[in-house]
Amino acid sequence: MQIANPIYDVVFKYLLQNNEIAILILSTILEEEIIALELLPQETATALENRSFTVYRLDFSARIKTRDGAVKQVVIEIQKAKFAADIMRFRRYLGEQYKQGFTLEGSGKTPRAIPIISIYFLGYRLERVRVPVIKVLRNYYDAATGETIRAREEFIESLTHDSFVIQIPYLGPEYKTAAERLLAVFDQHLKVTRDEHILDIDEAVYPQEHRKVIRRLNRAITEPKIRQTMEVEDDILAELEGLERQIAGKDKTLEENAKALEENAKTLEEKGKALEEKDKALEEKDKALEENAKALEEKDKALEEKDRLIAELRKSP
Repeated sequence: MQIANPIYDVVFKYLLQNNEIAILILSTILEEEIIALELLPQETATALENRSFTVYRLDFSARIKTRDGAVKQVVIEIQKAKFAADIMRFRRYLGEQYKQGFTLEGSGKTPRAIPIISIYFLGYRLERVRVPVIKVLRNYYDAATGETIRAREEFIESLTHDSFVIQIPYLGPEYKTAAERLLAVFDQHLKVTRDEHILDIDEAVYPQEHRKVIRRLNRAITEPKIRQTMEVEDDILAELEGLERQIAGKDKTLEENAKALEENAKTLEEKGKALEEKDKALEEKDKALEENAKALEEKDKALEEKDRLIAELRKSP
């Protein structure tokens, strides 16, 4: 069966607009009970060469109930390219989430700080860790004994958060967990030849409860607006990658220029040192000449004295 490639923002958002599917995906990743979901699309328009494109940052919030009864806020973002600005975007977004807070049902209208779990879908490989799904989970420890503390404090939970990092390039038919099996719908090795917008997937290898995800992605293919938006995403990504290459080229040029300037400065320093040594040698030479001149002067005086004594001797009877 052919499905729309969910690595694209527009397809990923289309997938998560279905509350039932969103609950399935999030609960599978987190291994927690989802009690409420809220999709909060915030659009960021990016203008490139008199064109504009609305990129969804995938502002998706969810309230989950953990085994100990705590309620946490989930933040989901997807990243398709490796740009330094993306990391700062994640940080800014988390800062906004911490700043605004959320209102729980039955807690009144005053926002309160709710723990956040961040989930990142990366379209590229990290440098060192080579697994599909990475859990970054916090634990409390007694600093004196090193023992684990199982109790949870609102103060700590509100200022720190757990994270899940999903490396899409490592997703595929081989899986070790339910999350890896479900997220195999992102497997980029299944792209149709000459059309990266489409994946060719075998629905039969997925359990019945996961097939609703595949069928929704299959329906996305029939949406002309989704296909068009994927093409625009490709164009913008290509332009961004071109800009990134230009920036990298300029950085390299600046680095080479800085190295050349450093070498020139070193050369000038060496020349300055050589001139300083030359000046010192000339100064010593001048001093030697001055001493020679003084010696000659004293010699002349001695000769004059000698001549005077000889003259006096000649006058003596």
